[in-house]
Amino acid sequence: MSGILNIGTRALLANQVALQTAGNNIANVNTPGYSRQSVVLQNVAGQSSGSGYVGNGVAVQTIQRNHSEFLTRQAALSSSVSAADSTRLTQLSQLESIFQGGSTGIGAGVSNMLNSFSDVAMAPTDLSARTVAKSSAEEMAARFRTAATSVSDLQQGGKSQLSEAVSAINTLAGRIAAANEQIARAQGNGQPPNDLLDQRDQLISQLNGYVQTTSIPASDGSLGIFLAGSQPLVLGTTVSKVSLAAGPFGDPSTTKLSMQRGSATVVLEEATLGGGQVAGLLKFQNTDLVDASNLLGRMALAIGTVTNEQHKQGVDLSGKAGVDLFTLGAPGPLATGLKASSNTGNASVTVSVQGSSFTTQPTADDYKISTTKTDSSTTQFKASNYEINFTGANAGSITRLSDGVSQTFSATTTLQMDGLQFDFNAGTAAAGDRFLITPFSNAAANINLNSAIKSPEQLAMAQKVLPDTSGTAALHGTLDSGNAEAMLALRDLIMFDGSSLTDGFSSAMSEIGARVQNATSTAAVSKSLAISIENDRTSVSGVNLDEEAAKLLQYQQSYQASAKMLQIAQGIFDTLLQTVSR
Repeated sequence: MSGILNIGTRALLANQVALQTAGNNIANVNTPGYSRQSVVLQNVAGQSSGSGYVGNGVAVQTIQRNHSEFLTRQAALSSSVSAADSTRLTQLSQLESIFQGGSTGIGAGVSNMLNSFSDVAMAPTDLSARTVAKSSAEEMAARFRTAATSVSDLQQGGKSQLSEAVSAINTLAGRIAAANEQIARAQGNGQPPNDLLDQRDQLISQLNGYVQTTSIPASDGSLGIFLAGSQPLVLGTTVSKVSLAAGPFGDPSTTKLSMQRGSATVVLEEATLGGGQVAGLLKFQNTDLVDASNLLGRMALAIGTVTNEQHKQGVDLSGKAGVDLFTLGAPGPLATGLKASSNTGNASVTVSVQGSSFTTQPTADDYKISTTKTDSSTTQFKASNYEINFTGANAGSITRLSDGVSQTFSATTTLQMDGLQFDFNAGTAAAGDRFLITPFSNAAANINLNSAIKSPEQLAMAQKVLPDTSGTAALHGTLDSGNAEAMLALRDLIMFDGSSLTDGFSSAMSEIGARVQNATSTAAVSKSLAISIENDRTSVSGVNLDEEAAKLLQYQQSYQASAKMLQIAQGIFDTLLQTVSR
């Protein structure tokens, strides 16, 4: 009598738990990170009797979390890689808009300036033609400055996004540590806290959207979360905060991710970060944006320098020798080398444009000379930064960072490479000292029409003449347009990696476009892979409404049958009481 009552009670309670679990699955079908739960039922051990063992019904063993640790890790990893690729693609697409062609682009500005000299060549004294030439030069310089400002804005925007991402990483790390504490405490009762485990996995998934992590479980149920392969972000309930830091040279155009471990600051190398928004942003900031800035800067510096060189070979309408057409920043060197924080010597390094030489030859007209450029350092420029490593006071190597090409130097105070001159002009270097040289970083932002050229008459479009018989420099009886023709001829000067001066911007556009195309393909592949793996994960952990609806009917019938069992037991008990009372 008591046996059937106990069996019915146990069955009723077990099926009630099963119904509740199925209902909970249905309620959380749209909850991010929720893992489907299943009731695991077990047979209650039978009781021995003279006729054998009599069953004692059913009991709930546990509430099982349908979860694949492997698929969860793979889903977090693939989504992290996808986040890095899509973030970089978004940034590159914005950068591509700066390198646009058309009539408003830099390329058109360069062509317009050089083509304007053709009208001056045909009418050297025509002030209208000269005014157009002067305005075209001003407009070209303005377009370079606008592009440089846009690049700077992208850089500042990227830094702002990085700051937000770092803040989110620290917040999520703190919440994971709190979840570790709750899970360790809850697992003391012998049953897994499914909802807490889901919440922690969801936090880890969100964290991987910002920076790729690896995790190692501890015996108390907590997880250790690591960045860059082996740097602990979370250990149990202890969190190491991350922050943004300057690189070893303090270059303001680059950013590093660092971690505070006790009193030590560990800089996490970009290549070890794997995926996540931070990795994508850092690659864009430290590689793509630096390269784009160098492409712009090289063009501005090369065009400004070569037109200055040529302009100074002519004379203006008043017979005065030409001056620089453009100013390219403050007087003096292009840049001062940025010292590595580990330097122990007191040396300094500066970089300037290597000097160019011109030859002069008499023409058939004895009153004039032709000026021929025989060596312009601008044609050797490479869009790159450089690193100098000292092995001694005056010896070491210089490396072009864009492709790793290097050359050594020994016992010298001056070094020339790629049309640039590096001067070791103060202090003494120590072995191991390093310098980062960024010769083109500010060139596009600093190019301006020379303020000394206040009127179109001051454009030096005529050729210089030979000295007279007394040895005094003289001007020709009629002003010609020889220097205007020479300025116009600069259009075809081979300057940018085999491209002509006017094709230089097209080459830069192609390089940025190729990066965007490659990033688009990479982002599409990583997104597709992330979706595929997430689908695999949800096929194991996700809630299927049709399946849960079928379970509801199954458990409802079992619950009703259990209630019927109790009803029968009650009827038997009532019959027994009536029989005894007689």
